[in-house]
Amino acid sequence: MKSIFDSLNDNNRKIETWIDGKTSKSTSDRYDIVTNSATGEQCASVIMSTKDDVEAAIQSSKKALQTWSQTPVLRRARVMFKLKELIERDKKKIAQIITQEHGKVLDDAEGSIQRGLEVVEFACGIPHLIKGEFNNQVGTGVDTFSMRQPLGICVGITPFNFPAMVPLWMFPLAISCGNTFILKPSEKAPTCANIWAELLKEAGLPDGVFNVIHGDHIAVNALLNHEEVAAASFVGSTPVAEHVYKTASEHGKRVQALGGAKNHLVVMPDADMDQVADALIGAGYGSAGERCMAISAVIAVGDSADPLLEKLLPKINTIKIGPGDDISNHMGPLITAEHKEKVKSYIDLGEKEGAKLLVDGRSYDISNSAGYFLGPTFFDHTTKDMRVYKEEIFGPVLTMIRVETFDEAVKLVNDHEFGNGTAIFTRDGDAAREFSNNIKVGMVGINVPIPVPLAFHTFGGWKRSLFGSNGVYGMEGVRFYTRLKTVTSRWPTGIRAGAEFSMPTM
Repeated sequence: MKSIFDSLNDNNRKIETWIDGKTSKSTSDRYDIVTNSATGEQCASVIMSTKDDVEAAIQSSKKALQTWSQTPVLRRARVMFKLKELIERDKKKIAQIITQEHGKVLDDAEGSIQRGLEVVEFACGIPHLIKGEFNNQVGTGVDTFSMRQPLGICVGITPFNFPAMVPLWMFPLAISCGNTFILKPSEKAPTCANIWAELLKEAGLPDGVFNVIHGDHIAVNALLNHEEVAAASFVGSTPVAEHVYKTASEHGKRVQALGGAKNHLVVMPDADMDQVADALIGAGYGSAGERCMAISAVIAVGDSADPLLEKLLPKINTIKIGPGDDISNHMGPLITAEHKEKVKSYIDLGEKEGAKLLVDGRSYDISNSAGYFLGPTFFDHTTKDMRVYKEEIFGPVLTMIRVETFDEAVKLVNDHEFGNGTAIFTRDGDAAREFSNNIKVGMVGINVPIPVPLAFHTFGGWKRSLFGSNGVYGMEGVRFYTRLKTVTSRWPTGIRAGAEFSMPTM
Protein backbone atom coordinates (compact mmCIF):
# COMPACT_ATOMS: atom_id res chain seq x y z
CA MET A 1 0.00 0.00 0.00
CA LYS A 2 1.31 3.42 -0.96
CA SER A 3 1.99 5.50 2.15
CA ILE A 4 0.77 9.03 2.61
CA PHE A 5 4.43 9.97 3.13
CA ASP A 6 5.06 9.16 -0.53
CA SER A 7 2.78 11.96 -1.78
CA LEU A 8 3.63 14.82 0.54
CA ASN A 9 5.38 16.82 -2.18
CA ASP A 10 2.28 16.68 -4.38
CA ASN A 11 0.33 19.90 -3.76
CA ASN A 12 -2.62 18.42 -5.65
CA ARG A 13 -2.99 15.42 -3.37
CA LYS A 14 -6.46 14.75 -1.96
CA ILE A 15 -7.02 13.74 1.64
CA GLU A 16 -9.91 11.26 1.75
CA THR A 17 -11.79 9.42 4.47
CA TRP A 18 -10.31 6.23 5.91
CA ILE A 19 -12.92 3.53 6.43
CA ASP A 20 -12.56 -0.19 7.08
CA GLY A 21 -8.78 -0.19 6.89
CA LYS A 22 -8.30 1.71 3.64
CA THR A 23 -8.71 5.07 1.94
CA SER A 24 -12.34 5.46 0.94
CA LYS A 25 -13.55 7.51 -2.01
CA SER A 26 -16.34 9.89 -1.01
CA THR A 27 -19.19 10.95 -3.28
CA SER A 28 -18.86 14.47 -1.87
CA ASP A 29 -18.33 17.38 -4.25
CA ARG A 30 -17.27 19.64 -1.36
CA TYR A 31 -13.63 20.15 -0.47
CA ASP A 32 -11.42 22.60 1.38
CA ILE A 33 -7.94 23.82 0.51
CA VAL A 34 -5.16 23.00 2.96
CA THR A 35 -2.50 25.71 2.87
CA ASN A 36 1.11 25.94 3.91
CA SER A 37 0.73 28.69 6.50
CA ALA A 38 4.31 29.88 5.98
CA THR A 39 3.84 30.50 2.24
CA GLY A 40 0.08 30.81 1.74
CA GLU A 41 0.31 28.17 -0.99
CA GLN A 42 -1.90 25.11 -1.37
CA CYS A 43 -0.31 21.90 -0.10
CA ALA A 44 -3.37 19.61 -0.39
CA SER A 45 -7.14 19.50 -0.56
CA VAL A 46 -9.38 17.68 1.88
CA ILE A 47 -12.68 16.08 0.90
CA MET A 48 -15.57 17.19 3.13
CA SER A 49 -17.38 14.03 4.19
CA THR A 50 -21.09 13.49 3.64
CA LYS A 51 -23.66 11.92 5.95
CA ASP A 52 -23.28 8.75 3.87
CA ASP A 53 -19.55 8.72 4.66
CA VAL A 54 -20.35 9.05 8.36
CA GLU A 55 -22.84 6.20 8.12
CA ALA A 56 -20.25 4.00 6.40
CA ALA A 57 -17.73 4.74 9.18
CA ILE A 58 -20.34 3.97 11.84
CA GLN A 59 -21.24 0.63 10.27
CA SER A 60 -17.57 -0.29 9.90
CA SER A 61 -16.97 0.58 13.56
CA LYS A 62 -20.05 -1.33 14.68
CA LYS A 63 -18.99 -4.49 12.87
CA ALA A 64 -15.41 -4.32 14.18
CA LEU A 65 -16.64 -3.72 17.74
CA GLN A 66 -18.12 -7.22 17.96
CA THR A 67 -14.71 -8.87 17.91
CA TRP A 68 -12.43 -6.06 19.12
CA SER A 69 -14.35 -5.60 22.39
CA GLN A 70 -13.80 -9.33 23.08
CA THR A 71 -10.12 -9.33 22.10
CA PRO A 72 -7.88 -10.19 25.08
CA VAL A 73 -6.50 -7.07 26.69
CA LEU A 74 -2.91 -8.23 26.23
CA ARG A 75 -3.39 -8.32 22.46
CA ARG A 76 -4.88 -4.83 22.51
CA ALA A 77 -1.89 -3.62 24.52
CA ARG A 78 0.53 -5.14 22.02
CA VAL A 79 -0.99 -3.02 19.24
CA MET A 80 -0.14 0.04 21.34
CA PHE A 81 3.43 -1.21 21.86
CA LYS A 82 3.83 -1.56 18.10
CA LEU A 83 2.23 1.84 17.46
CA LYS A 84 4.75 3.40 19.86
CA GLU A 85 7.59 1.86 17.86
CA LEU A 86 6.17 3.12 14.55
CA ILE A 87 5.61 6.68 15.81
CA GLU A 88 9.20 6.81 17.04
CA ARG A 89 10.34 5.60 13.62
CA ASP A 90 8.37 8.28 11.73
CA LYS A 91 8.44 11.13 14.26
CA LYS A 92 10.54 13.50 12.16
CA LYS A 93 8.41 12.96 9.04
CA ILE A 94 5.23 13.61 11.01
CA ALA A 95 6.76 16.77 12.48
CA GLN A 96 7.44 18.07 8.96
CA ILE A 97 3.76 17.59 8.08
CA ILE A 98 2.66 19.49 11.19
CA THR A 99 5.04 22.32 10.32
CA GLN A 100 3.74 22.45 6.76
CA GLU A 101 0.02 22.49 7.63
CA HIS A 102 0.04 24.33 10.95
CA GLY A 103 3.23 26.38 10.95
CA LYS A 104 4.87 25.24 14.19
CA VAL A 105 8.64 25.29 14.21
CA LEU A 106 10.03 21.77 13.84
CA ASP A 107 11.23 21.43 17.44
CA ASP A 108 7.79 22.38 18.72
CA ALA A 109 6.08 20.02 16.29
CA GLU A 110 8.30 17.13 17.33
CA GLY A 111 7.77 17.97 21.00
CA SER A 112 3.99 17.82 20.55
CA ILE A 113 4.31 14.33 19.04
CA GLN A 114 6.37 13.27 22.05
CA ARG A 115 3.65 14.46 24.45
CA GLY A 116 1.10 12.44 22.51
CA LEU A 117 3.42 9.44 22.41
CA GLU A 118 3.46 9.47 26.20
CA VAL A 119 -0.27 8.66 26.17
CA VAL A 120 0.44 5.71 23.85
CA GLU A 121 3.03 4.54 26.40
CA PHE A 122 0.44 4.91 29.16
CA ALA A 123 -2.07 2.89 27.11
CA CYS A 124 0.48 0.07 26.82
CA GLY A 125 -0.27 -0.58 30.51
CA ILE A 126 -3.99 -1.10 29.90
CA PRO A 127 -4.05 -4.65 31.37
CA HIS A 128 -3.21 -3.10 34.72
CA LEU A 129 -5.24 0.09 34.26
CA ILE A 130 -8.61 -1.61 33.76
CA LYS A 131 -8.25 -4.13 36.57
CA GLY A 132 -11.32 -4.23 38.80
CA GLU A 133 -11.64 -4.75 42.53
CA PHE A 134 -12.45 -7.90 44.50
CA ASN A 135 -13.78 -8.65 47.97
CA ASN A 136 -13.91 -12.21 49.21
CA GLN A 137 -16.64 -13.34 51.61
CA VAL A 138 -18.65 -10.11 51.82
CA GLY A 139 -21.35 -12.45 53.12
CA THR A 140 -21.44 -16.14 53.87
CA GLY A 141 -20.25 -17.72 50.63
CA VAL A 142 -20.71 -14.40 48.78
CA ASP A 143 -18.01 -12.54 46.82
CA THR A 144 -18.16 -9.15 45.09
CA PHE A 145 -15.98 -8.00 42.22
CA SER A 146 -15.98 -5.23 39.62
CA MET A 147 -14.83 -4.93 36.01
CA ARG A 148 -14.44 -2.17 33.45
CA GLN A 149 -15.93 -2.84 30.03
CA PRO A 150 -15.85 -0.84 26.76
CA LEU A 151 -18.57 1.66 25.88
CA GLY A 152 -18.86 0.99 22.14
CA ILE A 153 -18.25 3.40 19.26
CA CYS A 154 -16.35 6.52 20.39
CA VAL A 155 -15.80 9.74 18.45
CA GLY A 156 -12.97 12.28 18.68
CA ILE A 157 -13.25 15.82 17.26
CA THR A 158 -9.87 17.53 17.35
CA PRO A 159 -8.44 21.05 16.70
CA PHE A 160 -5.98 22.44 14.17
CA ASN A 161 -3.33 23.55 16.64
CA PHE A 162 -2.24 20.05 17.72
CA PRO A 163 -3.10 17.76 14.81
CA ALA A 164 -0.90 14.94 16.11
CA MET A 165 -0.97 15.32 19.89
CA VAL A 166 -4.65 15.78 20.69
CA PRO A 167 -5.85 12.72 18.73
CA LEU A 168 -3.19 10.76 20.62
CA TRP A 169 -4.77 11.98 23.83
CA MET A 170 -7.95 10.14 22.82
CA PHE A 171 -7.80 7.10 20.56
CA PRO A 172 -4.99 5.05 22.18
CA LEU A 173 -6.94 4.78 25.43
CA ALA A 174 -10.30 4.37 23.71
CA ILE A 175 -9.01 1.56 21.51
CA SER A 176 -6.97 -0.20 24.17
CA CYS A 177 -10.06 -0.19 26.44
CA GLY A 178 -11.86 -2.24 23.74
CA ASN A 179 -13.83 0.45 21.93
CA THR A 180 -13.81 1.37 18.26
CA PHE A 181 -12.98 4.96 17.36
CA ILE A 182 -13.88 7.51 14.65
CA LEU A 183 -11.59 10.55 14.37
CA LYS A 184 -12.81 13.83 12.85
CA PRO A 185 -9.75 16.13 12.68
CA SER A 186 -9.69 19.81 11.80
CA GLU A 187 -10.01 20.37 8.08
CA LYS A 188 -7.20 22.95 8.38
CA ALA A 189 -4.59 20.32 9.34
CA PRO A 190 -6.03 16.92 8.35
CA THR A 191 -3.09 14.79 7.21
CA CYS A 192 -1.95 13.47 10.60
CA ALA A 193 -5.30 11.72 11.10
CA ASN A 194 -4.70 9.55 8.05
CA ILE A 195 -1.14 8.89 9.17
CA TRP A 196 -2.45 7.51 12.47
CA ALA A 197 -4.80 5.28 10.47
CA GLU A 198 -1.91 3.93 8.38
CA LEU A 199 0.33 3.35 11.38
CA LEU A 200 -2.43 1.60 13.33
CA LYS A 201 -3.02 -0.75 10.41
CA GLU A 202 0.72 -1.46 10.25
CA ALA A 203 0.67 -2.07 14.00
CA GLY A 204 -1.86 -4.86 13.50
CA LEU A 205 -5.10 -3.12 14.43
CA PRO A 206 -8.05 -4.91 12.75
CA ASP A 207 -9.86 -3.02 10.00
CA GLY A 208 -12.78 -0.93 11.21
CA VAL A 209 -11.52 -0.35 14.76
CA PHE A 210 -10.18 3.07 13.73
CA ASN A 211 -11.86 5.18 11.03
CA VAL A 212 -11.31 8.78 9.88
CA ILE A 213 -13.98 11.23 8.72
CA HIS A 214 -13.01 14.68 7.38
CA GLY A 215 -15.16 17.77 7.08
CA ASP A 216 -16.97 20.49 8.98
CA HIS A 217 -20.19 20.87 10.99
CA ILE A 218 -22.08 18.50 8.69
CA ALA A 219 -19.81 15.60 9.65
CA VAL A 220 -19.66 16.66 13.31
CA ASN A 221 -23.42 16.86 13.74
CA ALA A 222 -23.96 13.58 11.91
CA LEU A 223 -21.62 11.88 14.38
CA LEU A 224 -23.08 13.58 17.46
CA ASN A 225 -26.66 12.78 16.49
CA HIS A 226 -26.08 9.14 15.54
CA GLU A 227 -27.72 6.64 17.86
CA GLU A 228 -24.86 4.13 17.54
CA VAL A 229 -22.22 6.51 18.95
CA ALA A 230 -21.65 5.96 22.66
CA ALA A 231 -19.17 8.72 23.55
CA ALA A 232 -17.73 11.92 22.12
CA SER A 233 -14.46 13.71 22.96
CA PHE A 234 -13.80 17.26 21.82
CA VAL A 235 -11.03 19.85 22.15
CA GLY A 236 -11.49 23.36 20.73
CA SER A 237 -13.18 26.70 21.34
CA THR A 238 -15.77 27.17 24.07
CA PRO A 239 -18.77 27.93 21.79
CA VAL A 240 -18.18 24.71 19.85
CA ALA A 241 -17.45 22.76 23.06
CA GLU A 242 -20.83 23.89 24.41
CA HIS A 243 -22.54 22.78 21.20
CA VAL A 244 -20.81 19.39 21.23
CA TYR A 245 -21.66 18.84 24.90
CA LYS A 246 -25.30 19.90 24.53
CA THR A 247 -25.94 17.97 21.31
CA ALA A 248 -24.21 14.76 22.35
CA SER A 249 -25.71 14.81 25.85
CA GLU A 250 -29.21 15.26 24.48
CA HIS A 251 -28.64 12.12 22.44
CA GLY A 252 -27.60 10.12 25.49
CA LYS A 253 -23.86 10.06 24.90
CA ARG A 254 -21.01 10.34 27.34
CA VAL A 255 -19.14 13.60 26.61
CA GLN A 256 -15.84 15.26 27.46
CA ALA A 257 -15.58 18.66 25.77
CA LEU A 258 -12.58 20.89 26.44
CA GLY A 259 -13.13 24.54 25.55
CA GLY A 260 -11.24 27.82 25.59
CA ALA A 261 -8.82 29.41 28.00
CA LYS A 262 -7.33 32.64 29.29
CA ASN A 263 -4.37 31.44 31.28
CA HIS A 264 -2.88 33.75 33.91
CA LEU A 265 0.67 33.88 35.21
CA VAL A 266 0.93 35.58 38.60
CA VAL A 267 4.30 37.22 39.29
CA MET A 268 5.15 37.86 42.94
CA PRO A 269 7.73 40.54 43.85
CA ASP A 270 10.15 37.92 45.18
CA ALA A 271 10.21 35.91 41.93
CA ASP A 272 13.37 35.41 39.88
CA MET A 273 12.62 37.88 37.06
CA ASP A 274 15.06 36.30 34.63
CA GLN A 275 13.28 33.01 35.12
CA VAL A 276 9.87 34.65 34.71
CA ALA A 277 10.91 36.45 31.53
CA ASP A 278 12.23 33.25 29.97
CA ALA A 279 9.06 31.41 30.98
CA LEU A 280 6.82 34.07 29.44
CA ILE A 281 8.70 34.09 26.15
CA GLY A 282 8.05 30.40 25.62
CA ALA A 283 4.61 30.19 27.21
CA GLY A 284 3.24 33.34 25.60
CA TYR A 285 4.77 33.25 22.13
CA GLY A 286 5.61 29.59 21.50
CA SER A 287 3.56 28.10 18.66
CA ALA A 288 2.52 31.71 17.88
CA GLY A 289 0.28 31.63 20.96
CA GLU A 290 -1.97 29.00 19.35
CA ARG A 291 -2.09 26.78 22.43
CA CYS A 292 -4.95 26.27 24.84
CA MET A 293 -2.34 26.30 27.61
CA ALA A 294 -0.51 29.42 26.39
CA ILE A 295 -0.03 32.16 28.96
CA SER A 296 -1.93 35.19 27.67
CA ALA A 297 -2.38 37.30 30.82
CA VAL A 298 0.33 38.37 33.29
CA ILE A 299 -0.69 39.60 36.74
CA ALA A 300 2.13 41.63 38.24
CA VAL A 301 1.78 41.87 42.03
CA GLY A 302 3.14 44.82 44.00
CA ASP A 303 6.32 46.30 42.54
CA SER A 304 7.11 43.31 40.28
CA ALA A 305 5.95 44.91 37.00
CA ASP A 306 8.84 47.21 36.18
CA PRO A 307 11.65 44.76 37.06
CA LEU A 308 9.86 42.17 34.94
CA LEU A 309 9.55 44.50 31.96
CA GLU A 310 13.25 45.34 32.22
CA LYS A 311 14.05 41.67 31.66
CA LEU A 312 11.17 40.73 29.34
CA LEU A 313 11.09 43.43 26.65
CA PRO A 314 14.65 42.87 25.38
CA LYS A 315 13.94 39.14 25.15
CA ILE A 316 10.78 39.73 23.11
CA ASN A 317 12.79 41.74 20.63
CA THR A 318 15.16 38.81 20.08
CA ILE A 319 12.41 36.40 18.98
CA LYS A 320 13.14 35.26 15.45
CA ILE A 321 10.06 34.70 13.30
CA GLY A 322 9.88 32.77 10.06
CA PRO A 323 8.98 29.46 8.41
CA GLY A 324 8.90 26.57 10.85
CA ASP A 325 11.19 24.39 8.74
CA ASP A 326 14.08 26.78 9.45
CA ILE A 327 15.45 25.48 12.75
CA SER A 328 16.88 28.91 13.62
CA ASN A 329 13.35 30.40 13.96
CA HIS A 330 11.57 30.57 17.30
CA MET A 331 8.04 31.29 16.11
CA GLY A 332 6.18 30.42 12.93
CA PRO A 333 3.02 31.80 11.30
CA LEU A 334 -0.61 31.70 12.36
CA ILE A 335 -2.81 29.02 10.85
CA THR A 336 -4.75 31.07 8.23
CA ALA A 337 -5.00 34.57 6.80
CA GLU A 338 -8.43 34.94 8.45
CA HIS A 339 -7.06 34.07 11.87
CA LYS A 340 -4.17 36.50 11.42
CA GLU A 341 -6.66 39.29 10.71
CA LYS A 342 -8.70 38.31 13.77
CA VAL A 343 -5.65 38.54 16.04
CA LYS A 344 -4.66 41.88 14.47
CA SER A 345 -8.16 43.19 15.18
CA TYR A 346 -7.64 42.43 18.88
CA ILE A 347 -4.44 44.49 18.85
CA ASP A 348 -6.42 47.36 17.29
CA LEU A 349 -9.06 46.90 19.97
CA GLY A 350 -6.53 46.93 22.80
CA GLU A 351 -5.26 50.31 21.68
CA LYS A 352 -8.80 51.70 21.50
CA GLU A 353 -9.57 50.34 24.96
CA GLY A 354 -6.62 52.26 26.40
CA ALA A 355 -4.08 49.54 27.10
CA LYS A 356 -0.47 50.62 26.67
CA LEU A 357 1.05 48.91 23.61
CA LEU A 358 4.74 48.27 24.35
CA VAL A 359 5.44 45.79 21.53
CA ASP A 360 3.40 45.88 18.32
CA GLY A 361 3.39 42.65 16.32
CA ARG A 362 1.45 44.22 13.44
CA SER A 363 4.59 45.96 12.22
CA TYR A 364 6.41 42.69 11.72
CA ASP A 365 6.85 41.69 8.10
CA ILE A 366 8.72 38.97 6.24
CA SER A 367 9.80 40.20 2.83
CA ASN A 368 8.54 38.28 -0.18
CA SER A 369 6.35 36.03 1.99
CA ALA A 370 2.64 35.46 1.59
CA GLY A 371 2.57 33.51 4.85
CA TYR A 372 0.42 34.41 7.84
CA PHE A 373 3.10 35.91 10.08
CA LEU A 374 2.41 38.21 13.00
CA GLY A 375 5.01 39.37 15.50
CA PRO A 376 4.82 39.13 19.30
CA THR A 377 2.67 41.79 20.96
CA PHE A 378 2.69 43.04 24.55
CA PHE A 379 0.15 45.27 26.32
CA ASP A 380 0.77 46.85 29.73
CA HIS A 381 -1.81 48.51 32.00
CA THR A 382 -4.73 46.42 30.82
CA THR A 383 -7.78 46.18 33.08
CA LYS A 384 -10.24 43.40 33.85
CA ASP A 385 -12.97 45.13 31.84
CA MET A 386 -11.03 45.18 28.56
CA ARG A 387 -11.91 42.59 25.94
CA VAL A 388 -8.23 41.97 25.21
CA TYR A 389 -8.03 40.67 28.78
CA LYS A 390 -11.37 38.89 28.99
CA GLU A 391 -11.44 37.05 25.66
CA GLU A 392 -9.31 34.27 24.25
CA ILE A 393 -7.22 35.74 21.40
CA PHE A 394 -5.31 32.57 20.45
CA GLY A 395 -2.33 34.44 19.07
CA PRO A 396 1.02 35.93 20.14
CA VAL A 397 -0.53 38.64 22.33
CA LEU A 398 0.37 39.06 26.02
CA THR A 399 -1.48 41.44 28.33
CA MET A 400 -0.36 42.60 31.76
CA ILE A 401 -2.49 43.77 34.69
CA ARG A 402 -0.89 45.42 37.70
CA VAL A 403 -2.36 44.72 41.17
CA GLU A 404 -1.23 45.62 44.67
CA THR A 405 -1.78 42.36 46.55
CA PHE A 406 -1.72 38.59 46.24
CA ASP A 407 -5.41 38.46 47.16
CA GLU A 408 -6.27 40.77 44.25
CA ALA A 409 -4.38 38.48 41.89
CA VAL A 410 -6.20 35.38 43.13
CA LYS A 411 -9.56 37.14 42.79
CA LEU A 412 -8.80 38.12 39.18
CA VAL A 413 -8.01 34.53 38.25
CA ASN A 414 -11.01 33.11 40.12
CA ASP A 415 -13.44 35.66 38.67
CA HIS A 416 -12.53 34.86 35.07
CA GLU A 417 -14.97 32.70 33.09
CA PHE A 418 -12.21 30.32 32.01
CA GLY A 419 -10.33 28.00 34.34
CA ASN A 420 -8.01 25.96 32.15
CA GLY A 421 -4.47 26.66 33.38
CA THR A 422 -2.61 29.13 35.57
CA ALA A 423 0.80 29.58 37.18
CA ILE A 424 2.50 31.50 39.95
CA PHE A 425 6.17 32.43 40.11
CA THR A 426 7.47 33.01 43.62
CA ARG A 427 10.10 31.93 46.15
CA ASP A 428 7.48 31.96 48.93
CA GLY A 429 6.27 28.44 49.67
CA ASP A 430 3.33 29.71 51.72
CA ALA A 431 2.07 31.87 48.84
CA ALA A 432 2.50 28.99 46.41
CA ARG A 433 0.61 26.59 48.69
CA GLU A 434 -2.25 29.02 49.24
CA PHE A 435 -2.43 29.69 45.50
CA SER A 436 -2.59 26.01 44.56
CA ASN A 437 -5.23 25.29 47.23
CA ASN A 438 -7.54 28.23 46.59
CA ILE A 439 -7.29 28.93 42.87
CA LYS A 440 -10.35 27.87 40.83
CA VAL A 441 -8.46 26.45 37.87
CA GLY A 442 -7.99 22.86 36.72
CA MET A 443 -4.22 22.86 36.06
CA VAL A 444 -1.79 24.87 38.21
CA GLY A 445 1.93 25.53 37.82
CA ILE A 446 4.27 26.54 40.63
CA ASN A 447 7.25 28.17 38.90
CA VAL A 448 6.15 26.13 35.85
CA PRO A 449 4.53 28.28 33.13
CA ILE A 450 2.69 25.57 31.13
CA PRO A 451 1.51 22.95 33.64
CA VAL A 452 0.37 20.27 31.17
CA PRO A 453 0.19 17.03 33.18
CA LEU A 454 2.10 13.96 32.06
CA ALA A 455 0.12 11.08 30.57
CA PHE A 456 -0.38 9.20 33.85
CA HIS A 457 -2.20 12.22 35.31
CA THR A 458 -5.16 13.98 33.63
CA PHE A 459 -5.58 17.11 31.50
CA GLY A 460 -8.66 19.25 32.09
CA GLY A 461 -9.83 22.67 33.19
CA TRP A 462 -12.66 24.09 35.29
CA LYS A 463 -15.55 26.46 34.63
CA ARG A 464 -16.13 27.22 30.93
CA SER A 465 -12.94 25.43 29.95
CA LEU A 466 -14.44 21.95 30.42
CA PHE A 467 -17.91 20.57 29.76
CA GLY A 468 -18.53 17.12 31.20
CA SER A 469 -17.12 15.45 34.28
CA ASN A 470 -13.97 13.87 32.80
CA GLY A 471 -10.71 15.33 31.58
CA VAL A 472 -8.60 13.57 28.97
CA TYR A 473 -6.02 10.79 29.37
CA GLY A 474 -4.68 9.46 32.66
CA MET A 475 -7.07 7.46 34.84
CA GLU A 476 -9.87 9.92 34.06
CA GLY A 477 -9.46 8.87 30.42
CA VAL A 478 -9.64 5.18 31.31
CA ARG A 479 -12.83 5.82 33.29
CA PHE A 480 -14.31 7.87 30.47
CA TYR A 481 -13.83 5.13 27.87
CA THR A 482 -15.16 2.31 30.08
CA ARG A 483 -18.27 1.59 32.11
CA LEU A 484 -18.14 -0.04 35.52
CA LYS A 485 -19.89 -3.32 36.23
CA THR A 486 -20.06 -4.81 39.74
CA VAL A 487 -20.91 -8.47 40.29
CA THR A 488 -22.03 -10.10 43.52
CA SER A 489 -21.93 -13.90 43.35
CA ARG A 490 -22.72 -16.94 45.48
CA TRP A 491 -22.20 -20.57 44.45
CA PRO A 492 -24.18 -23.30 46.20
CA THR A 493 -22.38 -26.50 47.13
CA GLY A 494 -21.98 -28.77 44.10
CA ILE A 495 -19.86 -31.48 42.55
CA ARG A 496 -16.22 -30.46 42.46
CA ALA A 497 -13.96 -31.21 39.51
CA GLY A 498 -10.91 -33.41 39.95
CA ALA A 499 -7.37 -32.14 40.28
CA GLU A 500 -5.60 -30.46 37.33
CA PHE A 501 -1.81 -30.39 37.16
CA SER A 502 -1.16 -28.40 33.97
CA MET A 503 0.04 -24.78 34.05
CA PRO A 504 -3.03 -22.47 33.85
CA THR A 505 -2.86 -20.21 30.80
CA MET A 506 -4.94 -17.49 29.19
